[in-house]
Amino acid sequence: MTTLSSGFARARRWLRGHPLAFDAALAFGTLAAMICGSFTAPGDGHGPPAFGARTPELFSVLLMTLSAAALVLRRRRPRQVLAVTGALSVVEYVLMEPPAPVVMGTVIALYTVASRTDRPTTWRVGLLTTVAVTAAAMVFGSTPWYSQENFGVFAWTGLAGAAGDAVRSRRAFIDAIRERAERAERTREEEARRRVAEERLRIARDLHDVVAHHIALVNVQAGVAAHVMDKRPDQAKEALAHVRDASRSALNELRVTVGLLRQQGDPEAPTEPAPGLAVLGELVDTFRNAGLPVEVACADRDRLPAAVDLAAYRVIQEALTNVRKHAGAAVRAEVSVVRVGATVEVTVLDNGRGSAWRRPGAGPVGGDGTGGTAPRARTAPGGDAHAGAGADGEEPESGGHGLVGMRERVTALGGALTAGPRYGGGFRVHAILPVEARTGEPERPGTAGGTGIRR
Repeated sequence: MTTLSSGFARARRWLRGHPLAFDAALAFGTLAAMICGSFTAPGDGHGPPAFGARTPELFSVLLMTLSAAALVLRRRRPRQVLAVTGALSVVEYVLMEPPAPVVMGTVIALYTVASRTDRPTTWRVGLLTTVAVTAAAMVFGSTPWYSQENFGVFAWTGLAGAAGDAVRSRRAFIDAIRERAERAERTREEEARRRVAEERLRIARDLHDVVAHHIALVNVQAGVAAHVMDKRPDQAKEALAHVRDASRSALNELRVTVGLLRQQGDPEAPTEPAPGLAVLGELVDTFRNAGLPVEVACADRDRLPAAVDLAAYRVIQEALTNVRKHAGAAVRAEVSVVRVGATVEVTVLDNGRGSAWRRPGAGPVGGDGTGGTAPRARTAPGGDAHAGAGADGEEPESGGHGLVGMRERVTALGGALTAGPRYGGGFRVHAILPVEARTGEPERPGTAGGTGIRR
């Protein structure tokens, strides 16, 4: 049984792949059925039809052959084939007595038209064909118009149109299901790619926030140590201690981030809390130790949602890092966090004047947005000059992702961020964050306005 069913399945697949061969076989089978039917004479009303009671005329055989041959092209020219087979059936009813079953070709052609066209066309063509063939049988046939043979012609042609329309509807339904499945699959793939891109962006932003801050402080303190190594060894040791602390903090945060990325399945919740405004004092102290005076005014730091708290912390961290790297010598910074209604406003100001990009008419902005000018040496508390960078006095290029990362964080929560030079000198970063953060929305970077991009 299994072998037989597999053989039928292979034959069906082969016939579907060779439609012309299938139509030729169908035409041959239809011709054989019409010829066999032409040897059958209808009963007298009390008995079954008698086979062999008559012999078909040569003209009838010719009409049956032409009707069957036309069915070979039923897929390519369905309407033309229906017109030819219908005309041959009408001719058979008009000229031959008794008529041969040429109408079988018309029934198959009408089914083909109904299965390959729309419903209105099926109704029009089917009604015309049924009326024409049935009228010819009733008017020109040898039997009374109300005989069962004439009503059989009407029934078979109507059934062919209905069956073809049902097959067309089923095919359309299956095609619609397949299309929806394919579209859903494409949507899932696009959603997966979008989520991967968003996750890569988030990881890159987090790594930048971790690395840029600590490496900037390490760079500054290393420059200080190199500058005062010969004259003030005690201050050099203090600067190297700050380098050790900053590098240890960077390694710890990188270890936590990389550990989360290496976990299989859903990552476990981190054992350490995410940084926020509660540890803002520690963050500010690292900049003060690096020679940047910072004044802080912060309220309601413990009553913000976790996502908003982290975003505010990262904005302050990145803004102060930019001040330390790009604002020049003898600069001061101010940080304020104020709750205004349903939002919290974070502002970071500085009075830096040293970089070339701050002056009107300055040259083109460099790769890090600083105009290509390295900050001058600055004086640390106690009278010692702090080199603005490493031993050679130059800052590494930032790659231009700092302010972009701040915008992405703020806009992901439904807030807005502006950044640009202050009137009279300095720089201002201002972020407005909603207290009820929309953390489930996709990030749309670049929607917040801003001028004077620093990084």
